[in-house]
Amino acid sequence: MTATPATPSQPYSPFVPCAQQVPRFRAGRDLLGLVLLPLPLVALVLPAAFAGGGTRRWFGGRSESQRAEAQAAKDAAAAAFYELDTAQRDLRISIETITAVDDTPPARRAVADFEALGRRIDEVSHTYIDAVDAHDLDRDDLEASVAAHARTELSKAKDELVRVKQELDRFERGLGPLLGKAETQLARLAPAVERARQSLLAASNALDAVRGSGLKADDLAARLAALAPELTKLNQGAGQHGVPETLERADRVARDAGAVRAEAERLPERATEIDRRLVSLRTRAQALTTRSGQVNPVLSELRRRFVAECWQDLQHVPDQAAEAVRQAEVKLAEARGAREEQRWADATALLSTVRALLNTTDEAVSAAGDRLRRLNEVSKDPQREIERTRFAIRDAQRLAMAGRNTPDPRQARPLDESVARLERAIGSLEGRHPDYWHFLTELEGVRGAVAGVVSQIREERGAGA
Repeated sequence: MTATPATPSQPYSPFVPCAQQVPRFRAGRDLLGLVLLPLPLVALVLPAAFAGGGTRRWFGGRSESQRAEAQAAKDAAAAAFYELDTAQRDLRISIETITAVDDTPPARRAVADFEALGRRIDEVSHTYIDAVDAHDLDRDDLEASVAAHARTELSKAKDELVRVKQELDRFERGLGPLLGKAETQLARLAPAVERARQSLLAASNALDAVRGSGLKADDLAARLAALAPELTKLNQGAGQHGVPETLERADRVARDAGAVRAEAERLPERATEIDRRLVSLRTRAQALTTRSGQVNPVLSELRRRFVAECWQDLQHVPDQAAEAVRQAEVKLAEARGAREEQRWADATALLSTVRALLNTTDEAVSAAGDRLRRLNEVSKDPQREIERTRFAIRDAQRLAMAGRNTPDPRQARPLDESVARLERAIGSLEGRHPDYWHFLTELEGVRGAVAGVVSQIREERGAGA
């Protein structure tokens, strides 16, 4: 038997919501007619009846509002999560900059604090992700209570994300000094390495120019070759050797290469100077040979006119002068050989030795003639030396009494001793053969002691002022 659907009081319209049309069927017969529809048609009608436009239409008002609020909380939490993640990434770059340059305790503490913050960030991030995963806000059957609970959890996760972001911002502000120092060193790195390379290149070019002029520079070449391993390490970069070490290495290479370059550029002038000194010292050695031959006549006159104490310390001068000149000539020959072999450092050292020998000989030879001159002067007029010494003592005594009624014993005692020494020296001139050399040296000693007292007085008064 075929059931015939009842005719509704109003025509069925597919454009009227199903919820409004159902009440218009008669309860029993119309429902029977609906049940007896062919199966394909039921399949077409039921979805349209119960799903048309989505289940959200069934809940309306409060449910949609709670869903919207939950979605807004989700979006706010996502924005906070993104900001925190971005800040952490940026701060990690700053930390890596600091650790690349600085290994001091403050830098190590900053790294440890950043790691602790990282663990805190991981915790709040997991809380946020769990809250997002726990609530599907796009579900058709989302209940209002579930949406409200989701909003609460997502808002809480967002607040935690914001709070940790604030902690991260405070930490970043505290990194300012360390980061500034690190960035300064990193800014120096590339220019320092480039200066080192340019210094090496300039040294190499200067060395080539010197060799092109026919001069040897083997020692400079060896010093430059020793810098090659340092250049290799510079090329390997600070990532392998560290920023501070690389900066120090670059400065050292630039300094050493600059020294090689400067010496290479001065080498022609140095060779000319060595040639000039060879000639000059040879001439001086010859002149000293002539002068040392004049010491014997001076000693002969000293022996003839003055007591032995006046000349006995000079009697070995001729032999000593001859030996010193002989040694100087040997060293000159060695220096000339070093110059011909272009061993510049050896030639310079040998010439310095020659100069020292000739200076010593010159002083000894001059001492004999100077001794005779001074003894002649004092033997003719000893009063000049006496008055010179007395004036020094009186001047010191006036200074010691300036502003005082009685002298300071620390100053009066050496001045009194100086007066006594002067009188004894004057007394030593009596007799047939006075020791004029002792007289001269004694008066020099007196003047030296008096000068010490004057210096002491002036220092004490200067400190008191």
